[in-house]
Formats: sequence, C-alpha cells, structure tokens
Amino acid sequence: MSELPRLLDQLRQAFDGEPWSGPALLTTLAGLPAGATVQRPIAGAHSIWEITQHLTVWTRVVRQRLSENELVQLRAAEDWPAPPALPTEAGWRGVLSALRTAHEQLLATAATIPERSLDHRIGSTFDQVQGFTVYATLHGVAQHYLYHAGQIIMLRKALGAT
Repeated sequence: MSELPRLLDQLRQAFDGEPWSGPALLTTLAGLPAGATVQRPIAGAHSIWEITQHLTVWTRVVRQRLSENELVQLRAAEDWPAPPALPTEAGWRGVLSALRTAHEQLLATAATIPERSLDHRIGSTFDQVQGFTVYATLHGVAQHYLYHAGQIIMLRKALGAT
C-alpha cells in the first residue's frame, strides 16, 4: 500500500475510528448537551465548544494550505472562536456538523495529492524553504485531533459527563 492511503486512514481513525491511543475525536464529543460544552470546569482551559471550533478552523486552514501552497496564518480570535453566551442544541449540532464537513473536505483534498508531493514543503519557494511537508502536515492533523480528544476527555471528567 502506498503512503497516502495510510495517511488518510490515520486521519479517519483519529477522527471517527478506533485509534490505538484511545477514543477518537468524535467519540469524545458524543452525547454532550450544548450547555456543558461551553463550561470551563478546569481553570485556564478552553471549553469543549471552543476546542471543537478550534479544530474546525485548523482543519480548514490545513486544507487551504494544501490547496493553495501558502502558509495561511490566523489571528488569535480566529484560532479560538468564542462560544455563544447562550448555547443551543441546534448551535452545538451546527458546530459538530462544521467539524465533520471540514474533515471530509480535508480528506477529499488530501486524496488528490500525488504521492511524489508528500515531501513538498507547503509554502516553499525557490528563495527560502518554509513550512512543514505535506506528509508532516497530514500527520499533524491526526495528532491535533487526538491531542484535543485527550483534553475533551479530561473536561468531560471534570464536568462529571464521562
């Protein structure tokens, strides 16, 4: 099997599969009421709603980086969008839907990348090499999903929503 299908499988496993490290991202988000997702049971930590939006934003950024070969950057407010003051179940479903859509769009974009391009540095120029390779970036997305899945598990425990 070539490397790209394996990378895509790692992304799927981390997002909604059975990664060896523990629960997949969507598993950690399942069954949470909107009101719980905006709470901050751990001082200094982001809420589950914020983490979910952050993941959506960065999944979109990576897709854009792959599509446009540019090192897209974010401002702090874009990186961590604020949750609503009055969360609704419909709003939370929308946040989850946006995450799923961003993930599926990333997979579709990544699936079109030629195998020979995996070592290409995103945003590279002839004058100065910048950024990470496509290969490292795709692995990074799976790692990002699982890093935040671990945070969500801790937040769920602190909320008493195991």
